[in-house]
Amino acid sequence: MTHPLLYPGKNKLYALEINKVSKIYKNKFQALHEVDFQVKQGDFIGLLGVNGAGKTTLISSIAGINRFDGEIKVMGHDVLSDVVAAKSKLGVVPQEIAFDPFLTVYQTLQFQSGLYGVKNNKRWLDEILAGMHLDDKAHANTRSLSGGMKRRLMVAQALVHKPPVIILDEPTAGVDVEIRKNLWEFISKLHHEGHTILLTTHYLEEVEKLCNQIVMIDKGKIIAKSSKNELIAQSSDLPVTFEIETNEGQIAGSLAQLVIGKEANKSILSVRNNDDILMILTELNKAGIKVDNMNINKPKLEDIFLKYLGR
Repeated sequence: MTHPLLYPGKNKLYALEINKVSKIYKNKFQALHEVDFQVKQGDFIGLLGVNGAGKTTLISSIAGINRFDGEIKVMGHDVLSDVVAAKSKLGVVPQEIAFDPFLTVYQTLQFQSGLYGVKNNKRWLDEILAGMHLDDKAHANTRSLSGGMKRRLMVAQALVHKPPVIILDEPTAGVDVEIRKNLWEFISKLHHEGHTILLTTHYLEEVEKLCNQIVMIDKGKIIAKSSKNELIAQSSDLPVTFEIETNEGQIAGSLAQLVIGKEANKSILSVRNNDDILMILTELNKAGIKVDNMNINKPKLEDIFLKYLGR
């Protein structure tokens, strides 16, 4: 069964097309250099980059806020020449928090619905509020909300018109762990229902858990784009570490050349494969050293990202 958000018979229609997009500001700073990638319907994309890499400029361009050179399409609609249709397919959660301080939470969502010409959507608004854990604040004034609640309301506001494409720009910045967990549960639900999602975040564990595609941007240029699994597979030359905790940090003399770090009673050793790990445990046993705890650390997305940046 084809999901209602996906377009049957239109396999060549991308959810998002970024074609040779460049952006130069008035001060002659070039924020984007021929950025080029496509997002398939139903993908969950992680857009990674350090501060100033061009992520927010790109998102502003997709949202039709920035003028730029090149072409951007949302569900086949050009964001500059077909603005209304493109925006109807797109929901953007920006970093900045801004609401009318005289409206309640529910009125804010009703007002946003009106901007998109959406009427009689109370059931959907109630579902969004429940998903964002804001249902008990529906009639509270927006200025009375905590920072975390305002962040969740930003997400809710972007979803009032049920956009097939959702862009989240640092949506969990400054919120606590529980709120982050609740937000991602709802976003994951939307993804499983067929929404295409593009996420920027500094929490790389979120990208590892949620995204299936990765795009890396640095100094306005795309430096990597592939599936998450393909990117991780390219980490074969990155070090794997084996952490061993022993009484008073003891370590066999024959293993000294493998030790790359010490933390209290824990020794951190560089290993290449399972044979190295077996050899280390054998040497410790020969030396009569008891292992209290051990842990294998494989390269993470953050390590791969830093490798691409040459850092």
